Amino acid sequence: MELKNVFIDAGKSLGNITFAGAGKENQQRANGRRAVTSRTYSLYSDVQRADNVEVTIPGKAGVKHFEYEEPVALINPRVEIEGYAINNRGYVNYKIYADDIISVDELADTGVKQ
Repeated sequence: MELKNVFIDAGKSLGNITFAGAGKENQQRANGRRAVTSRTYSLYSDVQRADNVEVTIPGKAGVKHFEYEEPVALINPRVEIEGYAINNRGYVNYKIYADDIISVDELADTGVKQ
């Protein structure tokens, strides 16, 4: 079973998030050239403490450069939830997507709601 594009309240679900590092870059060939389709970044959350939070943003948002543990915000965060079973036990895989990642300072300047 899959639930796609479940919009979340980032403040309640993730709390304060900070930048932990860049992850992988997904590329696809288009018109004989390779183009970046998405980038994944690791974030720390003070609410989701079990694992680092990984968020995927579209390639058109560009490469993000933040200081380690710099406070950041997600623009239009959403979750895809996929359930699966192994040996009669249920598990859930959460994938977080956002339109962009910006620093909290930049968020205050633009007035955009996360």
